[in-house]
Amino acid sequence: MTAAATMDVCVIIAAKNAAETIARAVASALAEPETAEVVVIDDGSTDGTASSALSAADDTGRLNIVRFENNRGPAAARNHAIAISRSPILAILDADDFFLPGRLARLLDVPDWDFVADNIAFMDEAAAASAAADVGRFQPEPRLLDLTGFVEGNISRRGVRRGEIGFLKPLMRREFLSAHQLSYNEKLRLGEDYDLYLRALTKCARYKIIHSCGYAAIVRENSLSGSHRTEDLKRLYEADRVILANNRLSAKAADVIRRHERHIRGRYEHRRFLDLKREGGPIAAITYLLGKPSAVPAVAGGIFADKTERMRPTEPLAERGNSGRLRYLLPAYAEPS
Repeated sequence: MTAAATMDVCVIIAAKNAAETIARAVASALAEPETAEVVVIDDGSTDGTASSALSAADDTGRLNIVRFENNRGPAAARNHAIAISRSPILAILDADDFFLPGRLARLLDVPDWDFVADNIAFMDEAAAASAAADVGRFQPEPRLLDLTGFVEGNISRRGVRRGEIGFLKPLMRREFLSAHQLSYNEKLRLGEDYDLYLRALTKCARYKIIHSCGYAAIVRENSLSGSHRTEDLKRLYEADRVILANNRLSAKAADVIRRHERHIRGRYEHRRFLDLKREGGPIAAITYLLGKPSAVPAVAGGIFADKTERMRPTEPLAERGNSGRLRYLLPAYAEPS
């Protein structure tokens, strides 16, 4: 096999105001021998995101930077990158994050998949410099993820650390997306990955997970993935309803998607109540509930959970057995090498 034949992955980076971190992301993607192209979509940034990305370019001509004058959201940015790229395999990389060495080779070594993902190491910025040495080494142990397991893994629970499976960043086969006319839902600015992967699973996608860890995610208080608008929650539960209406699903699959829809709708009702209270006062919020009694349980439960959560000790980012600043999305059992 020639060196050119091994380069079959397009790494897609949608970025907004990421001048401080995008050079690292681009460099990590270009460092992978399997990377044929890196497509950066500067999604209406007001800082030097594009120039910072360009500063990481090597002499291979693999970096393509496109700028949107106005912000269109990560779904639109990724769809555009897919449309202008040519590689048969697609990889998503957030502008804050980076690949650990050898990630693509380990994923591509797994046979028979349409989507394949590895573990994610969450860390703070201070841990990023030594991440390659500190992240644990795990046996790949590929396993298939079915629709029910995927959706259940995306129903977050208060008091449990953030660990939704939708955060995984799988490689995707372009051929599968094209065959089923799948693309990101550009109405979504929250859960656009979840929505795409779920729709793929309704088309019987083979989604494999290995436990090797090759993706480093930087945890920031002001990250876009950690904040969202109330309207974004509404659009996400509406996306679940579209999937339920437009697909022939087993009773088990339909049930778990409805559970996710209720979960997200409950979060929306709670946030909507708080928005109305902040903007119009308690009377406006109570009036909303009187006109929508079905929202009362979600709002009451959300208020109770907020109050009890304040009394819980804050869970540190670290996971015992690591450098003190790492944790993993999927359970990890091996010690760092």
